[in-house]
Amino acid sequence: MNEITKPSRRQFLVLGSAAGGALVISGAFGPAFAGTPDVEPWEKPEAAGSVDFTPWLTISPDDTVTVRVAAVDIGNGPLTQALAYVYEELSPAWAKMKPEYADPNSDYKNGGVFSKPGGVLAYFSGRSTSPARVETYMQVAASARERLKAAAAQQWGVPASEITVLDGVLNHAASGKSARFGEMVALAGTVKLDAEPKPKDQSEWTFLTKKSPPKVQIPDIVNGSAIYGIDVRQPDMVYAALRQSPVHGGKLVSFEADAVKNMPGVLAVVAIKPIENKASDLKPPFPFGVGAGQHGVAVIAEHYWQARTALDALPVSWDDGPGAQWTSTAKVNQAAFDAVSKPGEKVELSNGTVDDAAFKAAAKVVEGTYLTPYTEQSAMEPLNGTALVTKDRLDLWHPTAHTQQAFYTAADEAGMDPNNVYVHQPYVGGSFGRRVFCDDVRTVVAIAKQFPGRPVHVIWSREETMRQGRYRPLMAGYLKAGLGSDGMPTVLDGRMSGGPGFFVSGMPDTALPLVTPNALITSQVVPFNILTGPYRGPGYNSNAFFVETFVDECAYAAGIDPMEYRLKLYGKWADKGWVKCLEEVKDKSGWGAKLPKGQGQGIAVANWGMGGKPDAGTTVATVAKVEVTKGGDLKILQLDLAFDTGKVFNEDAVRSEMEGGTIFGLNMSMNEGLNIANGQIVEGNFDQYPMIRMSDTPPNVNVHFGGLTGNSRFNEVGEPPAGVIGPAVGNAVFAAVGKRMRQMPFRTRDLSWT
Repeated sequence: MNEITKPSRRQFLVLGSAAGGALVISGAFGPAFAGTPDVEPWEKPEAAGSVDFTPWLTISPDDTVTVRVAAVDIGNGPLTQALAYVYEELSPAWAKMKPEYADPNSDYKNGGVFSKPGGVLAYFSGRSTSPARVETYMQVAASARERLKAAAAQQWGVPASEITVLDGVLNHAASGKSARFGEMVALAGTVKLDAEPKPKDQSEWTFLTKKSPPKVQIPDIVNGSAIYGIDVRQPDMVYAALRQSPVHGGKLVSFEADAVKNMPGVLAVVAIKPIENKASDLKPPFPFGVGAGQHGVAVIAEHYWQARTALDALPVSWDDGPGAQWTSTAKVNQAAFDAVSKPGEKVELSNGTVDDAAFKAAAKVVEGTYLTPYTEQSAMEPLNGTALVTKDRLDLWHPTAHTQQAFYTAADEAGMDPNNVYVHQPYVGGSFGRRVFCDDVRTVVAIAKQFPGRPVHVIWSREETMRQGRYRPLMAGYLKAGLGSDGMPTVLDGRMSGGPGFFVSGMPDTALPLVTPNALITSQVVPFNILTGPYRGPGYNSNAFFVETFVDECAYAAGIDPMEYRLKLYGKWADKGWVKCLEEVKDKSGWGAKLPKGQGQGIAVANWGMGGKPDAGTTVATVAKVEVTKGGDLKILQLDLAFDTGKVFNEDAVRSEMEGGTIFGLNMSMNEGLNIANGQIVEGNFDQYPMIRMSDTPPNVNVHFGGLTGNSRFNEVGEPPAGVIGPAVGNAVFAAVGKRMRQMPFRTRDLSWT
């Protein structure tokens, strides 16, 4: 009798279709990691004698262990982390390990083999320490190890339990026999285990949490062999320069192609109207929506500068649409402030009773209104992408931060069967959230499909990149608290506002509403036309600024030291990591030392990702020490950070991400802010949009590990530090000169004092 059984989670990770005893998914698995992807890399066979133990892992006769990685590495280390998981269980030679991006076409054809572990964020460029991802790699590595041991045991006639594995070599001490992985892969591919092995317990780890391997792509970056999207070159490639509606949401009315068609190198002028008059049934892998793309026009030429020169000479007319009503930055700001002058339509969080009586019963009432402006991700690499569209196939070379989202978006815009769409993932020159929605992918395909048969390399100028952003949303916040006789909040009214698509999810991650017995948090959408998207710590980076600035104001109103106030306030929260992080930075920063006039210390603490639950997400506390000259110049003297991710895998990588996130947030707070005129973004390049310089960074950015609780989670580290640096610096400015920072960027505030 035949029985059909549902495989266990462990079996699902390692089972594909069996071919001659080898555990494989039919077909090869996508483009190689390093170098310029070839046009048809998926048609190349694996090295002779290689065994695909699962779609995730291949071992070749030369001992190379190829690990397929779904998450895009944008400099944050998921490629290296994936190798580390496999190394812990399999113990190959580290130098023989190679990452390779998991092809979304193979994923589509094989039932989501790469995207099921990790769900909607499987192909996203972060979250490399999620439990599903860790389990996947360690399970398939353990399975490969046991098959290799079983093969050696069979060949040598010894018990598999007596065989050890180290640095890619199988050893049997009693007999003195040994063999490299590559010598056993053919036989191992025929092994069928009685049961899949269970990965090691954390207590048995010898590599993870104990070693700090450098990022594996660093040699390619240093020697210049790394191929970014902007570096892609394909045979017979042409270039496109584009200009999209200067007012987001505007429409292309007309253009005069005849005016430029005879200019040197010009091949075509095309209109860009992505998905116009076309109902898209795309269900995006990334959970925050699909980038629709803006109306625009592109000039295609043999060389980029020819295309750019012709584009500048091209007469174009636009219908700005309703976005033009937002005539100035002041008008936009005022609309956001007006929206928080009364409770919002959407209730984000409600505890207890919040009414006039509750505030009248308070010993003291504190209130404040705050604003964070639109800010641009400012990735080093301008937006770009290359597509080749033929009658029955689409190839895309694109520096996206979510390869699966790019795959589906490209298929949708081309109107092509996804089976015939192939995405080649190059290196990415920064993302910070900008390259996730894939509106840039849609635009590239919209241009290339109008010039089929030749690869079209589309490049946004720096000005176009900056003015066509998917920005950190402009947000306003209003907070009002009634304080009890002990100075602690007894009632809280919080109101947030921002444009369509803005994120308020960060408010519960600040914990203030969760430790206040009576709290009401509401939000209101304002119909701005400016397009927004994820931006390092979306929602959280604004809400942490609002709340932690406000908590500081409550502390001063209560006459309590800001550090002691937080220790008492957040000591009520079930997650003890908050207090542990505060105590760590209090000790390490020398908090409370007497400072000269013009210098001050500020503290802020918040959590990214906990979703209102204790022992979740990542908590970061930051102490900033600043100096403000009498003329109003602000200098950061020292930064001290403590954090709680539960545990960490790679100390060096964590320290790097914490430092990078802090500097990113420091620049965001001190410098960044886009202006609006007649519905258009004013700033177009770094001469108008100042960025932090090396000379502006503090001499000491100290990352302390004493805040770790040892909780079983390994949470992310890239986004959390960006939220607390701004309020920490703002609170330090107040301590130094008595001026409260309620609005970013700080460079626009008058900090002079006498």
